[in-house]
Amino acid sequence: MAHIVEVSDADDPRVDDFRDLSRADRRPDRPGGRGLVIAEGVVVVERLLASPYPVRALFGVRRRIEELAEATAALDVPAYVTDADVMASVVGFHLNRGVLAVADQAPVIEPAELIGRSRRLAVLEGIGDHENLGALFRNAAALGIDGVLLGAGCSDPLYRRSVRVSMGHVLRVPFAHLTSWPEDLKLLRDNGFRIAALTPRADSKSLRDAELDRGSVAVLLGSEGPGLTDEAIEAADVAVRIPMVSGVDSLNVATAGAITFHAMNGA
Repeated sequence: MAHIVEVSDADDPRVDDFRDLSRADRRPDRPGGRGLVIAEGVVVVERLLASPYPVRALFGVRRRIEELAEATAALDVPAYVTDADVMASVVGFHLNRGVLAVADQAPVIEPAELIGRSRRLAVLEGIGDHENLGALFRNAAALGIDGVLLGAGCSDPLYRRSVRVSMGHVLRVPFAHLTSWPEDLKLLRDNGFRIAALTPRADSKSLRDAELDRGSVAVLLGSEGPGLTDEAIEAADVAVRIPMVSGVDSLNVATAGAITFHAMNGA
């Protein structure tokens, strides 16, 4: 199992992977930085351990590390054990969940590979809020979406907050980046996908009539403020709206995604 290493000094260099998580200029998971993946809490750490991401180390209070004994039984990495005060000094804040794990990133998936093995996809544009992104991945995992394609303006799904809000499901739902937007949507059409753009426009088709549970379907979801760009909507095969009562024209993007994902499964 992971080998226990006692840490009593907050300046111990062995826990540098976990240091200054509250500092945007020092975080090990920051864009353009070291590119590490950080899982927080027992449940999310367990999902990291079961994912393709190569774990480097664990860090936490003894009780939480012991709760992970079975999950780390086959793991040959250090599990740094400390008390809550030392952990807070290293991390930069008190961590109520009591345990972290850090991993290297998994190999990049190319869009064509993900599209080729999928039938239901979510395609995101302008989702810059890490919590919304994490919630979308959690909903995608729960409702049978095969993968997520990230278009223009999306934040990093492997940022610690996204991983936490997704309850670790961002580590199991495959994703790929579309580098040319919205031109790369052609990859979907070339693979037999029907592309549905979710928008509150009055002239769009009602979700209940869109038949998103038939064939290979990719649904486009945009940012909460402006929504999808005109270019993205025009690149889709159909514009779809979720019917709502008078006076309400939109939902949180993760909620809208969950409703749409449910419809894609024919439920």
